[in-house]
Amino acid sequence: MNKLVTLVLLVLFISCKKEKQTKEVALNLKEYTIEQFMDNEAVGGGSFSPDKSKLLVSSNRSGIYNMYTVPTNGGDFTPITASDSSSIFGISYFPNDERMLYRADGNGDEIYHLYLRDIDGSITELTPDEGARASFYGWSHDGKSFTYGSNKRDKRYMDVYEMNVENMASELIYQNDEGYSFNVISSDKNLLALSKTINTNDSDIFIYNRTDKSLTKVNENQSSNSAEDFSLDNKTLYYTTDDGAEFSYVMKYNIATGEREKVLERSWDVSGIYFTHNEKYMVSFINEDAKNVIEILDMASGENLKLPDFQNGSITSVGISRDETMMRMYVGGSNSPSNLFTYNLASKKLHQLTDVLNKDIDANHLVTAKVIRYKSFDGVEIPAIYYLPHQASAETKVPALVLVHGGPGGQSRQNFSSLTQYLVNHGYAVLAVNNRGSSGYGKTFYQMDDLNHGEKDLQDCVEGKNWLASQPEIDAGKIGIMGGSYGGYMTMAALTYTPEEFAVGVNIFGVTNWIRTLKSIPPWWESFKDALYKELGNPHTADSIRLRRISPLFHTDKVTKPLIVLQGAKDPRVLQVESDEIVAGVRKNGIPVEYVLFEDEGHGFVKKENQIEAYSSILKFLDTYLKKENASIDGETPAKEIEAETTS
Repeated sequence: MNKLVTLVLLVLFISCKKEKQTKEVALNLKEYTIEQFMDNEAVGGGSFSPDKSKLLVSSNRSGIYNMYTVPTNGGDFTPITASDSSSIFGISYFPNDERMLYRADGNGDEIYHLYLRDIDGSITELTPDEGARASFYGWSHDGKSFTYGSNKRDKRYMDVYEMNVENMASELIYQNDEGYSFNVISSDKNLLALSKTINTNDSDIFIYNRTDKSLTKVNENQSSNSAEDFSLDNKTLYYTTDDGAEFSYVMKYNIATGEREKVLERSWDVSGIYFTHNEKYMVSFINEDAKNVIEILDMASGENLKLPDFQNGSITSVGISRDETMMRMYVGGSNSPSNLFTYNLASKKLHQLTDVLNKDIDANHLVTAKVIRYKSFDGVEIPAIYYLPHQASAETKVPALVLVHGGPGGQSRQNFSSLTQYLVNHGYAVLAVNNRGSSGYGKTFYQMDDLNHGEKDLQDCVEGKNWLASQPEIDAGKIGIMGGSYGGYMTMAALTYTPEEFAVGVNIFGVTNWIRTLKSIPPWWESFKDALYKELGNPHTADSIRLRRISPLFHTDKVTKPLIVLQGAKDPRVLQVESDEIVAGVRKNGIPVEYVLFEDEGHGFVKKENQIEAYSSILKFLDTYLKKENASIDGETPAKEIEAETTS
């Protein structure tokens, strides 16, 4: 009994302490500007130099992404490129010298080209074919070449090429006439693992033998399959599959005998694995309730490495040097942008290379998200990630937003978002819903929205709004909806088909005409086109009737609530005309509409000046039409029309 009393008292003490800390943060909370939030640095990648003294990374500290190097034991970033237009993303050092490989496109048009930066600083474009797209696939095991994909021969399909690192001569090693996707190549360069998409969840995998030109199917049943890596001796293929299960697990396939054996299974999707250069370690990524969990298996001992404990942060990605002695990793969370660390696997020495949170921002003022679940209209349980402002209470209710991810088939993750934290800091609760059709929660859940987009998935978002409205800290009459791409479509669907549910809408490059979008997908999506048709509908058949019915553009007369639309003119996926026409259609109703257009952005805004303009425009719009007293759920919105077009 004494132990029980002690435990109860301890729980009460901790609870009271947390409540006191929360009140103190709320009392001392600062509201930060968008410039302060965007002064957080975004760093990505991390390729070890051959001597492991430096890492090659990409950073947006200059306002757009450029390449930098940073000492592996810590120190200053050294700029390698200084682009002021298109973002540059570092891919890798060359395996045996300090030449660098990087990629860049044309201001977001997604026509990526590969470039070589030589040791003397000179730049060579390795894939100069105009209008052709190139993707780096990986270095050969011997380090003497790399494989890459290009659609220069046929814009619909990516052929596989090998480029020699001595003379940078390129050779076609697989002509892709059937719309396969490249997965991985064996260490002897004779075997290619390819996949063929069936629908947006399922794909078959094949092994192509360059010697005898044979193509062997690996999986037995229709399921989600992805080839991950070949064994170093080229005898085994490792792949992930959800065959006979809700979640993906790892199998190994004996190439000679066709025998299969399960290698790794968890209660969530194992989203991928790979082996380090000499197979000392197997690195696994598990999508655990919208959060990355990483396991590193020591192949000799059969035990997972004990990785550093970062308390409130989690390791989101790792990369291991070719000699398997050093690891770089990113560590972050919903309340912290990811920082870059290096870790010596033998000595256990840890070095933090970045501190990307702006020094003006008190980390205690950021909000840690929590995963919640609510029941939808038909009893299906919907997971969501909830951000509640520190200043919110039953006495001080706050407005809220339902946030919908991109897709179809995407997932809101427990990752840091400057936009989300900016809105939460300014007093908006955010519920990032993972409506039916989201990935990460099993294939049954994933397939629940097939051929009913804008219907049951929309109802999940409405029920998310209802969940928010039931929370004591939320002003039930001031809940809006926001999303990008597919989430932008859901925003417009909500304002069109459930016009009285949400007080405002924030549409970030959202699809509004499915017939046009499905007919105008980029040519390099050809191999994925049939899968999209199976999930969404074929615009060339009778499906077009349904696609028109669920396309908000044809029903703009139903919109009664204020709207802001943001779009990149270079977007190859959701064309600018989608946003132009939805803005024109809604304005006919006399509804306040703001339109923010960026001439130098694509499907997602990557330049800091544009992000600042976009995010500040969203907050100003919300403060005007959602937070103010005259923004109510009954449709009585100010009649003033606002246009905020910007070009950069």
